[in-house]
Amino acid sequence: MANLVHLKFNDPAPNLELLNVDGHPVKLSSLWKKKAVILAFARHFGCPQCKEMVETLVGIQADIESNGLSLAIVTQGTPDAAKAFCLDHAPDVLCLADSERNAYRAYGLERANIWQAFLSPRIWLSNLSLRREKGWKTEWPPEGQDAMQLAGIFIIGTDGRIRLPYYYDNISDHPPIDLLLHGILGVKWKMPFVKPIAPSKKSIKAKSKSKK
Repeated sequence: MANLVHLKFNDPAPNLELLNVDGHPVKLSSLWKKKAVILAFARHFGCPQCKEMVETLVGIQADIESNGLSLAIVTQGTPDAAKAFCLDHAPDVLCLADSERNAYRAYGLERANIWQAFLSPRIWLSNLSLRREKGWKTEWPPEGQDAMQLAGIFIIGTDGRIRLPYYYDNISDHPPIDLLLHGILGVKWKMPFVKPIAPSKKSIKAKSKSKK
């Protein structure tokens, strides 16, 4: 995947049409029309870290919703393969099929190198931990899925702009949960960014006066 460009804060989110697990088309813009969305791009279905990412997000789904967000998972699978995978790991989450990986490319998600996919000590430790705790072992990807595809997670606001882009440095590099729920500065995702995020001069002066 050459010449891919990483999306940055406030960039317009690419609006592609993918399929849901029943084969029906879904415009990505429909996901963030009413509330901000966590759009999580998974790796292949034989990857333990893919299952870990998905189940971690499912485990905090109530917190995601209480913070004004929704959740959708994009997979490399066909609709049928995505349905089987999500029934096992994310039964109550919207899962989408992107077997051609068009959305992966549009969102700037790259293919891993050997270090990022296999050789990093973090990956070895992650594999051992997931095999011991979950019984998951690394398997070959299903036909058509790319074993070297990296994951990524994006938060997109109701204005259709990227609020948080998270690109994986290696396959075990999951973002902190608190980052997804509250952002870097404790942002409430349900509130539109119509003003500067930094404290205003008025609030800074008020704080300085209270200290005197």
